[in-house]
Amino acid sequence: MRTVSIGVLGAGTVGAGVLSVLQRKGDRISRSLGATIQIRGVLVRNLTKSRSDDFDNGLLTTDVERILGDASIDVVVELLGGEEPARTYIERALRAGKHVVTANKEVIAKHGYELLRIAADRGVNLFFEASVGGGIPVIRVLRRDLVVNDISQIQAIINGTTNFILSEMEAGRDYAGALKQAQALGYAEADPKNDVEAIDAAYKLAILSTLAFRTDVRPDRIHRVGITALDEKDFRYAREMGYVVKLVATARQIGDTIEANVHPTLLPAEHHLASVKGVFNAVLVDGDEVDKLVLYGRGAGAQPTSSAVLADVCAIVQDIVYGVAEPIQFPERQLEIRDFGDTEARFYLRLLVADEPGVLAQIARVLGDGGISIASCIQKEADADARVAEIVIMTHAARQSAMTDALSVIAHLSCTRQISASIRVDR
Repeated sequence: MRTVSIGVLGAGTVGAGVLSVLQRKGDRISRSLGATIQIRGVLVRNLTKSRSDDFDNGLLTTDVERILGDASIDVVVELLGGEEPARTYIERALRAGKHVVTANKEVIAKHGYELLRIAADRGVNLFFEASVGGGIPVIRVLRRDLVVNDISQIQAIINGTTNFILSEMEAGRDYAGALKQAQALGYAEADPKNDVEAIDAAYKLAILSTLAFRTDVRPDRIHRVGITALDEKDFRYAREMGYVVKLVATARQIGDTIEANVHPTLLPAEHHLASVKGVFNAVLVDGDEVDKLVLYGRGAGAQPTSSAVLADVCAIVQDIVYGVAEPIQFPERQLEIRDFGDTEARFYLRLLVADEPGVLAQIARVLGDGGISIASCIQKEADADARVAEIVIMTHAARQSAMTDALSVIAHLSCTRQISASIRVDR
């Protein structure tokens, strides 16, 4: 039976999970592949750190050259996270003629195109299934299974931390309490910025968009809005109107342009993504041949991510054993990314205003001047002593730039006390 040697960069949560699975299921994997996977080195930061019994301490090293410089290693598994030195190590491995598997969404989102070019030039491959959606096989589906489809839209819930927080807020917690609970359960980092400010989701959407639309979409072109400004009131009011609030990553092709953004969104209760709760992720793909396809599963954690990483490793091992060279697909065209201000949506507005006659007329006039029509308006509650009222407005579809300008004018009206929320509504 042939032996394929791998080196692993990183033994954190995911790296430890990968090594544990290979330790427990190595024999079964070997029988399935017709080859033995041999670990020749594991890069760690600290050799003295206490580890589980699954680790063979003789494999551990703090010297990356033991892996990148070892000509017998066929596959490098990069699980360090972060942009550097991970990107440099991936590039070096590819240039050395080694296949690479990575779960690194930031590196793939920012540098995937260039790294795939290097892989193609060197006759090796770069697989990154675990970079989006944990154990959900969405990358494989886009790269292979939907290759004959013209994809018009992707909508996704692709950050388990924020989805857990929003699910808790939907159940009645405030944002601070929901975040604290997520941190206590290990779903959120001590510094949750990448998750709650939608940075993580933007990386993942860039990868999905590049594959789906066969163009090069970089994360810095994706408009993002996080969840930190949401209030539990918005979840209650949304539910009363038949909606749920989710952080949705959306990319759609409109003519020769791509619209790509991540932001809190009101989804109709019957929407395919509306029932996705907790740390689960889901990706909804619209293709001309398959119609609507939903991929659903755990989006993070050691087990689902390790499953995706090892699926890529096994695919490469099979290619090596059978002498198959899987072709690398590149973006076929360059489509423009639409400016966020040029996009259109319906809007949910929650305003705190003076409780006096003529207020709604003033606000309606400003919206009308911007070409924005009101679909419904409800006064939710009033503080008689403070003489203020809270109103919730749902608009018809309008340009984002028009709404931004209108809200700027409304904020300066003498009757306006606060613009509490402006949330896009799925159209």
